[in-house]
Amino acid sequence: MEVLIQNDCIKLVRTQKQNLSFVMNAESAAENIDFVSQWTLEQHEKALMDNDMRHLVAINNKQQLVGFIIVSGVLDLNDCIKLRRIVVTEKGNGYGNEIISLIQKWCFEIQNAHRLWLDVVDYNLRAQNLYKKHKFVHEGILRECDKYKGNYNSLIIMSILKKEYQPE
Repeated sequence: MEVLIQNDCIKLVRTQKQNLSFVMNAESAAENIDFVSQWTLEQHEKALMDNDMRHLVAINNKQQLVGFIIVSGVLDLNDCIKLRRIVVTEKGNGYGNEIISLIQKWCFEIQNAHRLWLDVVDYNLRAQNLYKKHKFVHEGILRECDKYKGNYNSLIIMSILKKEYQPE
């Protein structure tokens, strides 16, 4: 098990094929399905093999899987990494907060990224508040660009620059 980064609460490790049933269930869980794009098993398997991506599971200090995260742009020539997906299965325990802190630390201190960015559906206020807490800045809106259940939803673009990052 390759640990990418960890703290006292969470460790982020590379997702293994045997973790993909957890990932698929987390993605499609009732509390997540309206906020997270649904990937096929094949898309997740492809991401595991992509050198430009890191597909990671979050494990708490009781050795339980509590979420997953996907980032891309690891090889980006502009030093911009995209947080493509974060899913927490054990909500209300601070795991989302810990995962964001760890991925920021990894991006800025280890990968030496210049920018970490993401898009979030406009009605996901819980996620937006989490990102704001971690100094992500609202950059703009991609208006009605995401079709889900017959509705067109807007995506909010948020980012944090290395110079704005403050390690905890």
